[in-house]
Amino acid sequence: MKKMALSSFFLALGMVLPFFTSQIKEIGDTLLPMHIPIMLCGLLCGAKYGFATGFILPLLRAVLFSMPPLYPNAIWMAFELATYGFIIGILYGRVKNHSISYLYICLFVSMLSGRIVWGIVKTILLGFGDHPFTFHAFIVGGFIDAVPGIILQFILIPVIMRAIYHQRKDNEI
Repeated sequence: MKKMALSSFFLALGMVLPFFTSQIKEIGDTLLPMHIPIMLCGLLCGAKYGFATGFILPLLRAVLFSMPPLYPNAIWMAFELATYGFIIGILYGRVKNHSISYLYICLFVSMLSGRIVWGIVKTILLGFGDHPFTFHAFIVGGFIDAVPGIILQFILIPVIMRAIYHQRKDNEI
């Protein structure tokens, strides 16, 4: 029940955070505000909650707020975010000693996996239209344009996880 409540919190956070960055489209597109709650969900609640929350978030935002557009953006984002939540949850859940260096490895692998899934789904969805998704567009959209968000994730997620770890440790004493 605790994981369900926490997942709901991360879903709500993912619904709200884009409002702070969407005033300027370029900022929202580069800071990736929905990624952080999903990665935290995977880290704190596990792979299945990270997967489900990641898959639901962009689809729910599309239905409620029309942002991102349901087709094709919310669909490829659903697969991307589900991958982030699942991979980071699986990797982080496999070890007992959660060092900061291992957290960075989990972040890196989940980010890379999510971007690969994003590229595959986007290629499939756009392959049926007049503007196919090229490898160049994959590199630019998945990595170059995302650098500010990637940096933010590499800074913010370890800080949050460290604070949560210390809070839990203080409560046990």
